[in-house]
Amino acid sequence: MKKEKNFIGKILVILVIVFFYLPIFYMIVFSFNEGKSLTGFTGFSLRWYKHMFEKGDMLEALYTTFSIALIATFVSTFVGTLSAIGLSKSKKLIRDLMEQVDNLPMMNPEMVTAIGFMLLFITFGVEKGYMTMLLAHIAFCIPYVILSVMPKIRSLDPNLADAAMDLGATPWQALVKVIIPQITPGIVAGALIAFTMSVDDFIISYFVTGNGVKNLSIMVYTMSKRVNPSINAVSTMMILVISVVLIMINVVPLVMAKRQKKTGKKRKMLVPAVMICVGIAGAAIFLMSGGVQKSRPFEGQTLYIYNWGEYTGENIIADFEEYTGAKVIMDFFDSNEQMYIKVANEEAYDILVPSDYMIQRLISEGYLQKLDVSKLDCMDKLTDAVKNLPYDPHNEYSVPYFWGNVGIVYDKNKVELQDLEQEGYNIFLNEKYQGDIYLYDSERDSFMMALKALGYSMNTEDREELNQAYEWLVKCVQTMKPEIVTDEIIDNMAQGRKSLALMYSGDAAYVMVENEDMGFYLPESGTNLWSDAMVIPQNAKNPELAHAFINFASDYNGAYDNSSYVGYTSANQEVMEDLSGEGGEFEGISAYIPRSDYELDEVFVYNERIRKDISNLWSKVKIAASNAN
Repeated sequence: MKKEKNFIGKILVILVIVFFYLPIFYMIVFSFNEGKSLTGFTGFSLRWYKHMFEKGDMLEALYTTFSIALIATFVSTFVGTLSAIGLSKSKKLIRDLMEQVDNLPMMNPEMVTAIGFMLLFITFGVEKGYMTMLLAHIAFCIPYVILSVMPKIRSLDPNLADAAMDLGATPWQALVKVIIPQITPGIVAGALIAFTMSVDDFIISYFVTGNGVKNLSIMVYTMSKRVNPSINAVSTMMILVISVVLIMINVVPLVMAKRQKKTGKKRKMLVPAVMICVGIAGAAIFLMSGGVQKSRPFEGQTLYIYNWGEYTGENIIADFEEYTGAKVIMDFFDSNEQMYIKVANEEAYDILVPSDYMIQRLISEGYLQKLDVSKLDCMDKLTDAVKNLPYDPHNEYSVPYFWGNVGIVYDKNKVELQDLEQEGYNIFLNEKYQGDIYLYDSERDSFMMALKALGYSMNTEDREELNQAYEWLVKCVQTMKPEIVTDEIIDNMAQGRKSLALMYSGDAAYVMVENEDMGFYLPESGTNLWSDAMVIPQNAKNPELAHAFINFASDYNGAYDNSSYVGYTSANQEVMEDLSGEGGEFEGISAYIPRSDYELDEVFVYNERIRKDISNLWSKVKIAASNAN
């Protein structure tokens, strides 16, 4: 019986280990994948490692992550250790009070701490960037060090330091030679926790950074649209560094113990801690040296771009920097509204890439400057279908970047094309597909679908029509039990996890390339013809260079790199034809070529009152969905 229990116990341990480490092994394997897919292995390649080292922003993110983690660990360990020793000698009232203050940052939700730091820096006019991120990391790491060191100090004989000084030691010698060696395990534990917390942090870093400074967690977040396979390579490198450190932690003490037996000399416990720090520092220096070797120095001018995450090609930024000698700093947003907040707060960028309705809003509120047509040579290269759209009738303010439709992605093995042709968007009410559909968590696109299903304009200002669309969506979520998701819809549909989904055409093109069983349908009741375009803010510091980038991104090479990598339809006519034509990456992919000449298709018009109404109604729809499930 005892043997059986031991056997079951071992099996459970193995299963737990597999549960924790299988995803890491999966990630390492796919870091050597030849293709872009995160789910299908197409062949061995070092492509993504090469891309990681060639792509300057990824190496800069690694350098930022490790350099801040190292500095924050060193400073917080030093300050936290001295603070803990000082508190141990303080009066009980002060010690208890400070311990509560020390616990507060750890007990607070990270979001609260992040907003507090952000407001602090804004109030004192501190420019956000590397230094603000470093200060924030030092601040939130110190409490963890104090918490780790305090138990070791409490376990010491309180008369130890006095005894050392009675024997002739100075206070400093008593601290360094008597107290510190006794509490070294707590110091090392606190340093490791501080280092881990710093490397892992996202929320605080996101709120306190600026000027293009990003750590690895922020970079991963900006890939929310579609995870770049290069992140597998970066993560694998990080695992390698951490593995080296762990080996040092475990092997060095064994080596020291053997030497101690041979020599009979006792080694201090401080040595392993020093070795750990040296290992971490060595790994960071290695990464830093790689970044320094690959990155170009600032040559004259700097271009600040605010764009969607994962919305630029593999080589366009590096090529532009090589072509102009300028430095490009790109920040990322994940919604038009997030971008608008920064623009309204007068944060300076040279180029923005908002969507159609947001461009209309920015124009009406005076946040954009007119383009200098004498500095643009790209307009004739763009397809007529995406020029002179209602949000900017004469393209005085914007140059199209990507464009497309919103349509229905369906599994051709489960959904009949005839059903789609007969029902259009109402197929999302067909109970045959109950529990087998995705709704995209976008209020605008969901209400577009409902309004078009009812035969109304998606730009309606009639509240009765909006209420009918709301009832349509409530019926959908209550009877069909859909999953309301965000960008995970892309890989999920590529894997065929559901039969139906409402998706952007660019994402649909990627899904169809990955899975030949998927189709794309645009209902006859009409859809959204959307466009994202490059604009120059009124407060841009370098409009001259901004015009140069717009030309570069709209030219054949830049546009081809963008579209072939991202998967969204290029505004460049020649690129669009080559990528969709014979031998092109999107040959035979219907989703890549948007429908542009259909009278019932519309472009979103900005209307603040309607936007608020739709936002409130969509919140109610999601509540109804959660209650139904």
